[in-house]
Amino acid sequence: MEQIDIVDVPPQTVVGITRTGTYQMIPTLLMQLYEFIVEKKLGITGMPTFVCHETSPDCVREANEKGTAIVEVVWPVTGNVKGSGEIKAYTLPGGRMVRTLHRGPYETCESTYLALFSWIEEHHLIIAGPIREAYPNDPREVPPDEILTEILVPIE
Repeated sequence: MEQIDIVDVPPQTVVGITRTGTYQMIPTLLMQLYEFIVEKKLGITGMPTFVCHETSPDCVREANEKGTAIVEVVWPVTGNVKGSGEIKAYTLPGGRMVRTLHRGPYETCESTYLALFSWIEEHHLIIAGPIREAYPNDPREVPPDEILTEILVPIE
């Protein structure tokens, strides 16, 4: 795991989709957003991001197993941003967040999350909203051990 620090994240204009199901749908939903962005000729201003509404390892495991996870994916954009159908345009709130970077396959993120949650507890911080995973690189273009996942946890 990389360094853990506290950062201020600005609000972002995004297009997003929210569905209920399992986390396996994240790549498909991100591709659907990307196709929408290209079709609408929007500018991409940030990394594709998964917004995880389950905020503990147990809740994540249970929601994924039961297919009840709230799966929200967003992509920061500019331009004449209007949603269409299940794709909505909105502002993803900013705020103070704990940040770290996981290097390696997505399936190996759990140890990074556990270390991050321990760090938050040790520093007497409180999780204040959905956790975000931003994806700085494309897993189709880099080897599995070079996949990056930026994890951001809103705190009070």
